Amino acid sequence: MRKPSVKCALLAAMIAEHRWGSPIVEANLLSISAIETSDYDTASGVFDELRSAPYIINRGKRGIELNSSEFGALADLLYHECEWEPFEIKSRLKHYEGWDNHEWT
Repeated sequence: MRKPSVKCALLAAMIAEHRWGSPIVEANLLSISAIETSDYDTASGVFDELRSAPYIINRGKRGIELNSSEFGALADLLYHECEWEPFEIKSRLKHYEGWDNHEWT
């Protein structure tokens, strides 16, 4: 099995631990992500990049959280970039209702 990219590992951890209305700070996200400690510098940069992603809400010093209104973009990224299977995406993004908008479903 191929090791996920740092970005995909961070997103997987966010999705697994997501609590609506509860942003996660960088240190906490890195500590629960499936990344090596040697990748923490890279992960810190990716965390900063995620702040401006459409499927992320940037809460400043409070951290970042998933933007449920942009789950379509997140689903596409998980499929194309992270190579998640459709069943895995559907089981993790349970509240997303736009499945018919994707050619891979």
